[in-house]
Order: sequence, then structure tokens, then C-alpha cells
Amino acid sequence: MLTKSLKIEGMTCASCAKAVERATKKLQGVNESNVNIATEKLSINFDETKVSVEDIQIAVEKAGYKAINDASNKTMKIEGMTCASCAKAVERATRKIDGVTEANVNYATEKLIINYEPSKVKVIDIKKAIEKAGYKAIEEETTVDADKEKKGKEIKLLWKKFVISTIFTVPLLYISMGHMMGLYLPDFINPMMNPEVFALSQLLLTIPVIIAGNRYYTVGFKALIRRSPNMDSLIAIGTSAAVLYGIFATVKIVGGDTSYAMDLYYESAAVIITLITLGKYLESVSKGKTSEAIKKLMGLAPKTAIVIRSGKEIEITIEEVEVGDIIVVKPGEKMPVDGEVVSGTTSVDESMLTGESMPVEKNSGDKIIGASINKNGTINYKATKVGKDTALAQIIKLVEDAQGSKAPIAKLADVISGYFVPIVIGLAVLSGLGWYFIGGESEIFSLTIFISVLVIACPCALGLATPTAIMVGTGKGAEYGVLIKSGVALETAHKIQTIVFDKTGTITEGKPKVTDVVVINGIAQNDLLQLAASAEKGSEHPLGEAIVKGAEEKGLEFKKLDFFKAIPGYGIEVKIDGKNILLGNRKLMIDSKISLVELEKISDELAGEGKTPMYIAIDNKMAGIIAVADTVKASSKKAIEKLHEMGIEVAMITGDNKRTAEAIAKQVGIDRILAEVLPQDKANEVKKLQAEGKKVAMVGDGINDAPALAQADIGIAIGSGTDVAMESADIVLMRSDLMDVPTALQLSKSTIRNIKQNLFWAFGYNIIGIPVAMGILHIFGGPLLNPMIAGAAMSLSSVSVLTNALRLKRFKPIK
Repeated sequence: MLTKSLKIEGMTCASCAKAVERATKKLQGVNESNVNIATEKLSINFDETKVSVEDIQIAVEKAGYKAINDASNKTMKIEGMTCASCAKAVERATRKIDGVTEANVNYATEKLIINYEPSKVKVIDIKKAIEKAGYKAIEEETTVDADKEKKGKEIKLLWKKFVISTIFTVPLLYISMGHMMGLYLPDFINPMMNPEVFALSQLLLTIPVIIAGNRYYTVGFKALIRRSPNMDSLIAIGTSAAVLYGIFATVKIVGGDTSYAMDLYYESAAVIITLITLGKYLESVSKGKTSEAIKKLMGLAPKTAIVIRSGKEIEITIEEVEVGDIIVVKPGEKMPVDGEVVSGTTSVDESMLTGESMPVEKNSGDKIIGASINKNGTINYKATKVGKDTALAQIIKLVEDAQGSKAPIAKLADVISGYFVPIVIGLAVLSGLGWYFIGGESEIFSLTIFISVLVIACPCALGLATPTAIMVGTGKGAEYGVLIKSGVALETAHKIQTIVFDKTGTITEGKPKVTDVVVINGIAQNDLLQLAASAEKGSEHPLGEAIVKGAEEKGLEFKKLDFFKAIPGYGIEVKIDGKNILLGNRKLMIDSKISLVELEKISDELAGEGKTPMYIAIDNKMAGIIAVADTVKASSKKAIEKLHEMGIEVAMITGDNKRTAEAIAKQVGIDRILAEVLPQDKANEVKKLQAEGKKVAMVGDGINDAPALAQADIGIAIGSGTDVAMESADIVLMRSDLMDVPTALQLSKSTIRNIKQNLFWAFGYNIIGIPVAMGILHIFGGPLLNPMIAGAAMSLSSVSVLTNALRLKRFKPIK
């Protein structure tokens, strides 16, 4: 199965999104299809052996929209072309490349416009293909992000249409309604003196407004014909009814029946289009603001890099950097990609990704994060990850995926918005006919009801309620170094009742040190440490590393191993100089039937101080204990206090003995201790807590935490941990600061509260607005809703939902 993201053009409301989903879900081989109206993207999971991207694009086109591969677009200058055949040759050469979706050469301008998928093909591959065909491609400098530029043009066009509509609507309103308010109207246009001029002038002023709002009609009626009506359909039907009735009345007036002079409906149509265009403009501006977090992240990456090739320093575009390239970075410059220092010393500002304000010293062998800033020295480093594999690119993808995902809370709104427009059209027709035939009202009264019902209904507010809040919430999280992977994770996080922390590397620093060496049976302390360090050499376990480091600090030489066996969760068994050595925890010694009597009291004392005792036996005889202690992170106690304030139970899981675990738990205020748990049993412990009916979050950083992270309702990985842990988690904390755990939960609560407010407003607005438009107040002697007011209210509902979602940008974690 393959998952693809396609950009959808032509959508105007939630009903459009549902139409695209319905059209694509019908295709054989499509497993899942989700459209996010806020990002205008379709995320589709399908079997590529049964259905192709082209089939999906055709299905979307049939539904009345356009699906574009969410690919990069570049313009290149082609040198060496002499005729139109050359242009065709360049097109053929580039179209053959896997990952290139479109390639067009304009011979007159000598430019190639190419659309490609960066995950499949790099710019350098395109250039090589062109060179192979006998030409040369030079990249044109692009200073503005294409998508941003496109959105900007769209916003400008909407503003232009609003201005044009206003210019004609204001005099139209004055002519049609001014005399009713006692305003002066010249005799030649006065309905009492010249009703024909009065009617025709209104028609002439309405036509430019209709032309400015032509999109509502082209899109709306097309959607209606395809039986997938949307918001534009409602506007198109309502305003068309008003204009057509106005034309009918004008014909009657010109024919001599001047009684129709007071029944013209042109101003309603013009005002509705003008107000809705203003609403669309404000909506587009607000939608642009919801994705600012992504734009900020994208803006972090530098555009060029200086690499050493053939012994020379050359400047190339970031897309041309390849793994293994040696990159030169001078003071004040940004690191182009991820890598490893090969020469030079500097300090690097990594705050844009880690949140750590203090620069980090970098020497030969140290890791470099792309987009971090080189502060003072010049370094050469080897590129290890480029393009979509860099840490920054992964973060951007993670945030984009989260922003495009749906939260379970959105399902109700999705179901309703799918049926919303047809139901509204039905209600409008029924209420209009009902008032005419049953209520005995005039056709003008019934038309007012019909138009008001169509125009006040707002599927946009329903469609925007959830995705906009998720976009702002996940973007805000990224600002604080909290990467929330999906809408589901964002929603579930606020329900968490118990949080399980792994001890080593999560509550503690994960960098333990040797504190005590206790010996018995005549062995010297240094000899015991030397044997233990030789046994643990090459070990990836933090306790083993601490013993090796302790021996190195004392200048002890490492002995050669004759045999090595790791016993997961217990320790290791090795052979050195013909001696059988066991190094591990209490369980290992008991299972090996080695007496602990002589060291039991000392072991308990060490454990009581929060130290981890590691037993060493030589040839089945106890030889001593090496105690290792891991310091608690500065933020651990504060974070746990904050979680307690939020009413959350905190548990700690560790492979350490109970005494050591209790000592650490006492320091930070843990409620429940799960000690002596083997790595493979961590997931089972989480399952047991879930069996108690609790929503459980697991916080960890290691490979052995991955199953538990996946088992938990929410898995939270520490950013300094392993890739496996981060892959298994629902939330990734970029910093190693545990205060980010309550931040993630607070953000979840704020976002879900915002979504509920948005949905309440969207549902409430439609539940109240539609019956009022249908004339329910009029039955009890109340007012009738004017279609112009309905149009204003409809625009206001979408803008208010977006404005409320943007309030999340003010979110600050309570420390």
C-alpha cells in the first residue's frame, strides 16, 4: 500500500472536501482517503497495483476539482538549444526520469518548467539527464516560496473582486433603499417618477457584481450538476433566484405594471456576493496564518552550501548536496544539512530545533544538525543526511502530516457536512413553498425565505472548526519543541490519567558514574574494576558505559575477552584470562546460585542511596560490587509536581532493583514504582495499567522502550533518544526537558477546548440561523430575516471560527 499527498484545487467548503473523499473512496484499491479543507490536501492510501495516481486525479477531476501531485516545481534555463526539436529532446529526456510528473520547455524563453517529486528524484539527477541529452540546465534563482506566492495572488484577487463589488453595490443600495430611509433620489431615477430607469439602473449595477463573483456560479452549478452541491451552490442558487426574479419584475415594469417597482431583489444578490467575497478574503488571510509554523520551519533551511569538490570550494544549491560531501561553514553561517565534523572547532546555536539557548561546542566527530547556526569557528563537516532525510525535513514532514490528519472529534462534523448542503437546499425549497401554499404569503415573501435559508447556511464553519485548530495547535507545539504526530494523539493526550516514565535517560540524565567499588575474597579494587570494564567494553548499556569510563579515568588497561554472552535484563557472562566472570544484577547471581550473604547489607545501603549495585562473581565466587549512580535531571521533580497539579498519577518503570528505584522515586515524588522489569516486559506493565481502565502515556528514550511506547495510549519519546523510540511514539519532545510533558498535555487540552468551541459555534450558528431564516420567528409575530443580513452572518461564522482557532497562537505553557 502507498500513501500519497495531493494538492486539491477548487474546493471552497467542507462539502467540497466530502465530494473529493467520496469520489476517491469509490476507486478500487483505495484503502483510505482524507481531505483537509484547511491545508487543501488529500492524503490517500491505495494499492498501486490496482489504482494509479492518474486514476485518482481523473476521479477528482470528474468530481469538479483538480488534484496536483504535492511535488516541487522548478524553472530552469536551458543552454545549447537551437530549434524546437531541441526543446522536444529536453522534454523527452526529463519526462523519462522516475519522479518527474511534468516537463515543458518554452523554446522562445529557453526555459524548462519541471514538476517533480523530491522523494524520488533530486535536482542534480534532472541536470545530469539534460546534460546527457546534449544541453545544460541552470537553475533560476527563486526568492519567494511558490505556494506562498500563489496564496498571495489568491488573496489579492479576492480583495480586488471585493473592491469592484463594493464600488457597484454601494450606489445600488442607495438607489434601491435610499428613498425608503428619506434620502434624496433624483427624479429621473425615482421609482414614483421613472420606475423603468429605477429598475434598469439596478440591473446594470448588479451585472458587474455578478461578473466579479462569477466563480460562485461556475463552481456552484457544476457541483450541482455533478450531484455534489457545495457552499458555492447555495450562493449560486440563492442569488440567481434573486436576480432572475428582479429581471422578471423589470420586464413587468417596462411592460407597464409599475407595482413591481418595490419588489426588485437586485440589491440582495449584490450585497450577498459582496459580503461573502469579503468573508472569503478574511478566511484566506486567516488560513494563511494557521500554517505560519510550517513556513517558519521551512525558512530555517539555507538555500546554498559551500562544498569541497576536486580540492576546490564551490557554492551549490542545497538540493545538490550529496551524502559524503565535505561542507565548509564559516562563522555566522547556517549548517546546510546534517553531518559529522571532520575538522575544526566551533560552538553551534541549535536553539531552533532543541530549544537550548546555550551554544554547543563541536569538535571532530561531533554531530551537526542542519539549519543550526555556526557561531565562531570555521569547520569542515561530512554530510550524512540530505534532502528529506535531514532532522529539519523530518520535523517539517511530521508537523505537515499532523496538520493534515483528522482528530476523532471531527468525525461528527464530517458526517454532517457531507449531507449538509442537500438538506439545506431541501429545507429552502420546502420552507419557500410552505409559506406560499400553506401560509398564503406572496411570492416575494416566499422568495425571501428561500434565499435566506440558502445563504445563511454555512458548511465552511463546520469544515474549518477542527483542522484549523489542529494546524495552529501542532504548529504551536513545534515552536515549543513538542512534535505531535497526529490529530488522534492531540485529542487523546488531554484524557491521560497515568504517565509512566522510564527511569534511565528520562527521569535521570542517563549518564551514570561509578561511585563505589566494594571488594571481598582478596581481590584489589583496581583489579575488579579492570575485569568489569574489560567485560563491558563495547557495551551500549549506560551502566556498562559508566564502568568503562571509570576504568579509563584511572588509566587501567583493558584485557582481551575469550568469550562473551549477553543475558538481557540480567547482565553478562565473559571469560578473561581463563576466568569465568559474571557481571550483573541480583537476579543473575541468584539464578547462578552464587551466595550474596557477605554483600547483602552493603548492597541494600547503596541501593537506599539511589545507587545501582552491580555484582561481580569470579569462577562462581562473589568478588565484589561496583556501584553506579545516575543523577536525576533538574526538570524531573518540577515536571512531576506539575503533573500532580493536573491530577495525573505518575509511575516509574525500571530494570533496577526496588531499593534503587525507591530512592530515585523519593527524590522526584513518584506515585507508583515498577521495578526490576525486563525490557520485554515494559509493554505488559503498561497493559496492566490500561486493564485498570486508565488512559496511559509512556515516556521513554531507548530502543527497549519502543514496544511500551507503541502499547500506551500515547507514546512520548525524548528527542535525544533513539530513532526507533521516536518512530514508535505519538509525541516527540525535541529537548530532554521533562517540563515539555505537561506542556504537551496543556496544549492538547487547549486545542481540544478550542475545537469544541469552534464546533459549538458552527453547529449553534446553523441550528439557530436556519430556523430563523425559515421564518420561525415570523410565526410568533417576530421579524423576517433579510437575505443580506443572512449573507453577512454566513461570512461572519467562518471568520469567527478561524479567529477563534488563531487565539491558540497565544498559548503559553504554565510552568
